[in-house]
Amino acid sequence: MQKCDLTGKGKQFGSNVSFSQRHTKKVWKPNLQTKTVVIDGKKVKMKLSTQAIRTLKKQGVITPPNKKAEATK
Repeated sequence: MQKCDLTGKGKQFGSNVSFSQRHTKKVWKPNLQTKTVVIDGKKVKMKLSTQAIRTLKKQGVITPPNKKAEATK
């Protein structure tokens, strides 16, 4: 199912409208990525939208890969 585990973002429906004004159904799917997040000391795989990943990085919940390397040094 195309739904973000954190934010609940899902599919959106609409219409393609051609020059001749014919309406055909269209679906916009969220950009979901599988991420492993540490919650209460346990690793949990979650399907997150890219917008949710950006927010978690900004809040410091997820550390970018280049910062992980610096932290281990």
